[in-house]
Amino acid sequence: MAKWSCLACGYVYDPEVGDPDNGIAPGTDFADLPEDWVCPNCGLGKDNFEPL
Repeated sequence: MAKWSCLACGYVYDPEVGDPDNGIAPGTDFADLPEDWVCPNCGLGKDNFEPL
C-alpha cells in the first residue's frame, strides 16, 4: 500500500497507520477512504493528494 501526500500542506497519509483521529482504521488503503474524507491538516479532499 502506497503512502499519499497532500499537495497543499504536505500531510502524508500512511495506510499502515490510517487516520484513527477521524475514524479510519490502520490498514485502510487510500482508494478505500470515504469520498468525503479530507486532509486532517488542511481540510482539502482526496483529489489534492498524489502517491509517493
